[in-house]
Amino acid sequence: MTTHSTTNESHTAADRVFAPPAADDVGADRWLIDDAATYERMHAESVADPATFYGTIAKELHWFNDWDSVVEFESPDAVWFKGATTNLCQNCVDRHVADGFGDEIGLIWEGEPVGTNGPEVRALSYAELQKDISRFANALKTAGVRESDVVTIYMGMVPELAIACLACARIGAAHSVIFGGFAAHSIVDRGKDASSIVIVTCDGAWRRGSIVPLKANVDEAVAVLDGAVDKVICLKRTNNDIGWDDSRDIWWHVAVEAEPDECPCAELDSEATAFLLYTSGSTGKPKGIKHTVGGYMVHTYLTSKYVFNMIPGLDEPNRDAPLPNGQVYWCTADIGWITGHSYIVYGPMANRVPTLMYEGAPNFPEADRFWDIVERHKVTQFYTAPTAIRAFMKWGDEHVTKHDLSSLQVLGSVGEPINPEAWMWYRTHIGRGVCPIVDTWWQTETGGQMLTTLPGVHTTKPGSCGLPFFGVDAAICEDDGTEIPEGSGLLTIRKPWPSMLRGIYGDRDRFIETYWNTFDVDGAVSEGRPSPYYLAGDGAQRDADGYFWITGRSDDVINVSGHRMGTAEVESSLVAHPAVVEAAVVGMPHEIKGTGIAAFVTLSPESAPADKHAVEALKKALRTHVGDEIGAIAKPDLIRFTDALPKTRSGKIMRRLLRDIAAGRETSQDTTTLEDKSVLEKLRGED
Repeated sequence: MTTHSTTNESHTAADRVFAPPAADDVGADRWLIDDAATYERMHAESVADPATFYGTIAKELHWFNDWDSVVEFESPDAVWFKGATTNLCQNCVDRHVADGFGDEIGLIWEGEPVGTNGPEVRALSYAELQKDISRFANALKTAGVRESDVVTIYMGMVPELAIACLACARIGAAHSVIFGGFAAHSIVDRGKDASSIVIVTCDGAWRRGSIVPLKANVDEAVAVLDGAVDKVICLKRTNNDIGWDDSRDIWWHVAVEAEPDECPCAELDSEATAFLLYTSGSTGKPKGIKHTVGGYMVHTYLTSKYVFNMIPGLDEPNRDAPLPNGQVYWCTADIGWITGHSYIVYGPMANRVPTLMYEGAPNFPEADRFWDIVERHKVTQFYTAPTAIRAFMKWGDEHVTKHDLSSLQVLGSVGEPINPEAWMWYRTHIGRGVCPIVDTWWQTETGGQMLTTLPGVHTTKPGSCGLPFFGVDAAICEDDGTEIPEGSGLLTIRKPWPSMLRGIYGDRDRFIETYWNTFDVDGAVSEGRPSPYYLAGDGAQRDADGYFWITGRSDDVINVSGHRMGTAEVESSLVAHPAVVEAAVVGMPHEIKGTGIAAFVTLSPESAPADKHAVEALKKALRTHVGDEIGAIAKPDLIRFTDALPKTRSGKIMRRLLRDIAAGRETSQDTTTLEDKSVLEKLRGED
C-alpha cells in the first residue's frame, strides 16, 4: 500500500472574490446556467443518480444503438453506456452535416509564418472536414490500419493533425499522438508499446521561425524499431530536405488523392479504445493512458458546453446570418497533450462551435501574437496555461493594450495551479476586469475537467480551481479515505465519471498501484482489493465555501521541521513580489531541518540586481516577503536567480530536475522533453 502524509498545511488566502458577471457585461448572448441554485440541483442529481443524469445528457449526441445500462463500476473498472455503439467523428462532424450545418465553419487554423499579406489562415467547414477526414481514413485503411489498431501521430499544429485524429476515430483505430517537441526515442518508446505499424508525421514544423525536423526524428525512431513500422505518411508543410524510403514513405497528398471522399463511421462499442496518450514521470517509463469512446465523448461534450458556455452560432439550418455574438473558441494548447485532445478537437467540435488552432509560438514574430489573433478572429473563449500568462506579464502590458480584446467572454486556465497575482493580471488586462475566469483542474487520466467554476454561476477566487463539475464527487481525504470537510489533504474522486481512464496500456498492475491502491476504504487495500477511490496524486485544500485549492503534487509537499506545505503556496508568495516574474520551489536536503526549501526565481528585467551586494539584498527581501506572507517556516533556504526555468515544450516546469540541482546530484532522469537543455547547464554551472 502506498502511503502519503495528509497533514499538508495551507496558508493560501482568498481575500479577493469576484461575483459572476451578467452575460451582457461581457457581450455574451446568454449564460447557459446563470444561477447557483441550478448548478447545485444539477450537481446533486448527477452524483446521486448518474444513470438518469448522464442518460439524459447522452441523448443530445448521436448513438447507433442505445445502451443497456449507463454505468457499472467495480473498482478499478468502469463501463459507461454498456451495449451502446457510437462514433466520436460522427458526433464531431457528420452529425452537424446531417443536421444541415455542413456549411458552418468547424475549424479555423492560423500558421506561424507571417508574409507580406499576413499569416496563412484556413477555415474549414464541417462538410469540407467530412470529406478530408474520409479521404484520410480511407488512406489509413489502404496503409493496412484496421479497427482497434493504434496509429502513432507525430505532427506540428496543422489542421491535418486534427483530421488524422478524427480519421482514426472514424474507422475505429486508436490514435497515439506524440507531442512534436519530443525526441526520437520518445517515438520509439511509445510506438513500440502501442505496436503501431503506421506513423503519421510532417516534413517539419514551424517554431519561432525555425523548422523542427519531425520527419528526421521519425526516421531515426523507425530505424530503431527495426521493421515494425510498415508505413510513414508524411505531410508536406515546411519543404525542408528530408530522407525518403520509397518502400515505406508516402506523402499525405499522394495517399489521399486516389481515395474517395466517403467513408462510413464505424459503429463502435462505447467501451472501445478511443486513444492512448502517454504520460512521463520520474520513473522514466511512459504510461499509455487508455480512454474509451462513449464516456469520453459525453464528458468532453458536457464540460465544453457548460464550462466555456458554448452556444452554436446558428439556431437552425441554412439561416442567412449567425446569431448575435457568434462564438470562436481558442485553446492555445498543443493537440499532443490531453488538453488539445479534449478541448481543441473533441469537446468543442461536438458542441458545433468553431475551434481555433494556432501553429506556432506566442511571441513570434512579436510578443503580441496571441492578442493579434484574438483581435483578428474575434475570439470569444480563450483557454491557456498559467506559464503562458506569467510570460505575458513579463513581456509587458503594452503588447496587450495595442489590441482590441472586447470579443472575449470567458477566460480559462489549465495545466497547473495559477498564482493569485497572475490570475489578477489575467482578469484585469485580458478580461477587461469583467470576464469570468474558469480555472480548471483535471488530468490526462481524468480525460476532462473535474473542478472548475461556471462562468455565469459562481463567485471566483484568485488561485482556486472552484467546485466539482457535474458528476464529480471530489473530496479531501486522509490515507484511509476519511474525508476532511475543510482543510488540507489528498485530493480524491470517490465515484466513477464518464471520461475516466480505463487503464495503463499493457500494465494493469501499474494502473492499480498508481491510482487505486492508496485509500484503504473499508479495508479494501488491506485485503488486496483496489480502493474504490481514485487517487489524483495532488494535494489540495478545501475552504469553508467548499472551494478547492490545489497545493501541488502530493510528492511536491515539503516537510520542513515537521511542518508541511505545498510548493505552489511558496511559489505564489514569491511571484506576488513585484520583482519576481516566475518561481519554482522544490525540497532540498537540509542538515538541521531534514528538508529545506529551494527557490529558483526569474526576475523582471528592471529588477535585475546590479552587483553581488544587490543580489544578496534582494534574496533577503524575498525571504522576508515569504515570511511575511506565509510564515518564517516557509522562508527559502536557497534562492537561485535564473533567466529561465527548465521547462517542457508545453511550458511545464520540470521540478524533478530542479530537485536534483538543489540536492547537488547528477540527473539520471529523462530530459528529452526539456525544451532548452542550456537552461539546465547554466543552473548546474552556478553550483
